[in-house]
Amino acid sequence: MRAVRLHAFGPAENLTYERTEDPVPGPGQVRIAVAAAGVHLLDTALRQGMRGPYPAPAELPTVPGREVAGTVETLGEGVDAGWLGKRVVAHLGMAPGGYAELAVTDTARLHEIPAGLDEAEAVAMIGTGRTTMGILQFTDLGPGDIALVPAAAGGIGTLLVQYAKNAGATVIGLAGGPAKVARVAANGADLAVDYTLSDWPERVTAYLGDRGATVVFDSVGGPAGLAAVGLLAKGGKHLVFGWSGEGLHDGSPLTFTDEELTERGITSESVLGPVMLQKAGGDVRVLEERAFAEAAAGRLRPAVQRFPLAEAARAHRALETRGTMGKVVLEP
Repeated sequence: MRAVRLHAFGPAENLTYERTEDPVPGPGQVRIAVAAAGVHLLDTALRQGMRGPYPAPAELPTVPGREVAGTVETLGEGVDAGWLGKRVVAHLGMAPGGYAELAVTDTARLHEIPAGLDEAEAVAMIGTGRTTMGILQFTDLGPGDIALVPAAAGGIGTLLVQYAKNAGATVIGLAGGPAKVARVAANGADLAVDYTLSDWPERVTAYLGDRGATVVFDSVGGPAGLAAVGLLAKGGKHLVFGWSGEGLHDGSPLTFTDEELTERGITSESVLGPVMLQKAGGDVRVLEERAFAEAAAGRLRPAVQRFPLAEAARAHRALETRGTMGKVVLEP
């Protein structure tokens, strides 16, 4: 098969497209003919040898990627024959191997792809979708809410805008540059604002009048995140799930002291990691199933930016320089 392999930690150019051996499914596993493989911002950190929720590989070369969708073409020992030929999507967990024409995984990780969803969209929902569902556990959106979504043109931001609109909330989406702002407006945001313009908070304030946001979905941190928090009304929630505005590798999320939160009359909570999983009863499949149910019902439709598998290095560079919109997916 052909795959993208990493032989040495470092820049995106270290990702090479080459031939390698086909993976063999073990007992309880299937082999998937990959039609789409997800690319995550975390992949760019792991490529450089940095640690995250998933450790950087101890041995190189390795095939990166943990989200795949395609068709089951080979069964391991003990696997129900009914899986053969099914369109499936899976998050591979701790074992990478997604940037390839073939990938193996346990049947326990498989989901059938709902009708009407293509493989690239399914990949978006297995990762970005489940994270979105996890974030939404921490707020109960309704018609009285005003949701402020920084990075609203991104994969998670796109889904948060859709979900909040479906719930009847007023949605303000922030994005960097005219093209992304136009995408956010087309996605249904009531107000789409370019946060690279210095007066963007004033534009939001002018739109809201004497109202304030009830929830900020913060994945950027930094000055934009801080300004967004400043637009929260009393009783508002600041939900933190990233800090890309400060740089993935050297930044930090916004934090506030108890005194600051009390003075502002708001709450601030990090919603990633164990706390998110605990809310889901300790089972990440609960979040995955919720994501696919929303997609199957047509309530959520992920934004996808597609790259050829052979151009994984270009996809990484685009992601690192914020040159993408939606979920980045590689297609063999």
